[in-house]
Amino acid sequence: MRAPAFWSNPPRAPGWQARLLAPLSWLWAAVAARRLARGARVRVGVPVICVGNITVGGSGKTPAVIALVERLRARRRVPHVISRGYGGRLEGPLQVEERRHTAEDVGDEPLLIAPFAPVWIGADRAASAVAAVAAGAEVLVMDDGFQNAGLAQDLAIVVVDAGFGFGNGRVLPAGPLREPVASGLARAGLVLAIGPAPARESFARDWPEAARLPLVGAEIRPLRTGMDWGDVRALAFAGIGRPEKFFATLREEGAEIVATRSFDDHATYDPRLLSRLRAEAKALGAQLVTTEKDAVRLPPAVRAEVLPLPVRLGFADPAPLDAALDRLGL
Repeated sequence: MRAPAFWSNPPRAPGWQARLLAPLSWLWAAVAARRLARGARVRVGVPVICVGNITVGGSGKTPAVIALVERLRARRRVPHVISRGYGGRLEGPLQVEERRHTAEDVGDEPLLIAPFAPVWIGADRAASAVAAVAAGAEVLVMDDGFQNAGLAQDLAIVVVDAGFGFGNGRVLPAGPLREPVASGLARAGLVLAIGPAPARESFARDWPEAARLPLVGAEIRPLRTGMDWGDVRALAFAGIGRPEKFFATLREEGAEIVATRSFDDHATYDPRLLSRLRAEAKALGAQLVTTEKDAVRLPPAVRAEVLPLPVRLGFADPAPLDAALDRLGL
């Protein structure tokens, strides 16, 4: 699904479409609240940190999970990650094996995270948590699942794209929210706002209810690999929540982008589509370039022809996060 343009409207002027869809939003919010209220909230004996969001679409959650895992490891803890495994065909709970599993098996995000920590996928997050603890996990990082009531969360981190914020402030389908901002932030322990400093400052002004929580700023930056993107004439494609952010980053790195192609989040790249992309790149004399998340969904033979742009998240001031980890005894 491609996000409608009116989702980006300011809350004071959400658009006629949002007002028309308001009754469906009320129903969605009521169902979400009831599901959360009836959850079992299982505890598994180790701290559980949820990295989730209130909005749908790309907020930078996967780089945030990786950054948190690395911070926990620096504290000499043994983190395991549990994930729904969205887009994968295997039910789980099972541990992701990079050399054996594909994105079709376990989803793209678990494959991206697996080099940094053991990852367990499964629809039943409580069952995955039990398996992870049995395998030696000292702390669990839950990738998404903020609205999942099956597992108790000791710290909930709400990840926000600072430039987008909470969009028009309306719940699906009238806006991009999975639940109302107020109810979501009431369960959160920390807000992670990702974007340049001016965007983070604007987010804090526009959404004071989020700024009342401990607020951590961060930016997603390209990983320095020695690659000179200034020499690249690129046909850039992406199937992520907000492809335009990837294209902007690639331009900032100096690449000459001669064409862009946007696809739905978690898009499946079938042979016909890949053949068309390869032919178009050849006709333009361009190199195919994509995100790490898209690259893991490509067949190995095609992946060898495509340049991925690796990124990592850097914290502007991690003190509030470190304080929260200290309170958990981590």
